[in-house]
Amino acid sequence: MTTWMSGVCETNGINIHYLRTGGANPPVVLLHGLTGNGACWAPLARVLEGEFDVVMPDARGHGGSSAPHHGYRYDDHASDVAGLIRGLELSRPVLLGHSMGGMTAAVVASRGAGGIRGLILVDPTFLSPERQREVRDSDVAEQHRRTLGMQKSDLVAQLRARHPRRSPEIVALLAEARLKTRMSAFDVLTPPNPEYRDVVSAIDVPILLVIGDSNPVVTLEMATEVRSLNPRVRIEQVQDASHGLPFEQPERLGEVVASFLRELA
Repeated sequence: MTTWMSGVCETNGINIHYLRTGGANPPVVLLHGLTGNGACWAPLARVLEGEFDVVMPDARGHGGSSAPHHGYRYDDHASDVAGLIRGLELSRPVLLGHSMGGMTAAVVASRGAGGIRGLILVDPTFLSPERQREVRDSDVAEQHRRTLGMQKSDLVAQLRARHPRRSPEIVALLAEARLKTRMSAFDVLTPPNPEYRDVVSAIDVPILLVIGDSNPVVTLEMATEVRSLNPRVRIEQVQDASHGLPFEQPERLGEVVASFLRELA
């Protein structure tokens, strides 16, 4: 990771920090989930950097990016991504997003902004209104408030115990990212989310939808429904993976993603 560039792009009145592998290759922008940051994509970026210019921004309220008092809805995150694409003059990038980043990527693509060439959604937060309310009313924000008071070493130990199959590297990156996530970032959980069926229906580029087989947010049944709304959707299910698919199966995700990206080239 030491050889990757680190930079800041000013857009929408804030600074978006990013990592970038660079080079003259086609650009791919990786968008992380809530409590993540760009560095959490390191295992996937290493798989892709030989063929692609991988850009890994920190969403507002995360990592090294600004944390304004408000502006954490999906429309705000999508505007930041569109601004980053303009600011870095990325030519026809592919967007890849996981969880919150998946919904953000879908919103950007649905606007037709940024001249997107393709879209990869890794178990995006396509939630029903009921599920949105459940998440908002859960103690997830309160858990994070408590986490912010922890030492990194204690958090690493806790995450290792909870996710024994994840590599020590990814556990350390996730712990660091979590400790740099401000409470305001949790405003993204406030309903209503964009209606994912409308968002998907409005997208006019090839879409790869990647889900795990163990309790994903987007079930195979939902994925099939999404494909019926937009014939450009292709579904890939990765075995032995949950919602944390990029951290549990980074190599398999890398293979699936690289194959799709080569087809777009």
